[in-house]
Amino acid sequence: MITASQLIVKRAFDLILSLVLLPLLLIPILVLIAIAAIDTKQRGLFSQIRVGQHGKLFKIFKIRTLKNKFHRLGHLEKSATKLGQFIRNSKLDELPQIFNVIVGHMSFVGPRPDIIGFADELEGDDRIILIIKPGITGPATLKYKDEEKMLALQDDPETYNRTIIWADKVKINKNYMENWSFYLDLKYIIQSIIS
Repeated sequence: MITASQLIVKRAFDLILSLVLLPLLLIPILVLIAIAAIDTKQRGLFSQIRVGQHGKLFKIFKIRTLKNKFHRLGHLEKSATKLGQFIRNSKLDELPQIFNVIVGHMSFVGPRPDIIGFADELEGDDRIILIIKPGITGPATLKYKDEEKMLALQDDPETYNRTIIWADKVKINKNYMENWSFYLDLKYIIQSIIS
């Protein structure tokens, strides 16, 4: 199980790496925000409430990829633009999360931060996942990098997500917590870059 001293090492690594990367990523992030604003005709930076460490809520930052579409029946639907789909598939929409890492809401590696209704409802031993900060990447994120495509093939995507994918993610993230090492975090970061 990850210890208090290991959590300090993990946070120190996150802070150092994010401050090193920030000068390299700042201009690309600003360019992507501007492009997304033109493409979606909305603010290019998107934020959403997610469940963080110890179940505390925080705002996650992403590049906006969805555009509002109004149908003749009057209801609103959000769908990814062609450019937005490319940004999502290439994971460039995740770049602003470096600011989440700097302020301490997130880590480079950990369980993905979920919307309300998942991690905040964990019970018993499963709640150990909430000891660490959620991550930009991690073992479950890598395994389910094509999650949207998997869900699109299901007759009942929501039930499949809750009963199959989410249950598996909990197991994967518990295993990550129980076997944490600095080397493991480096491995997942490298795998995320090359995959």
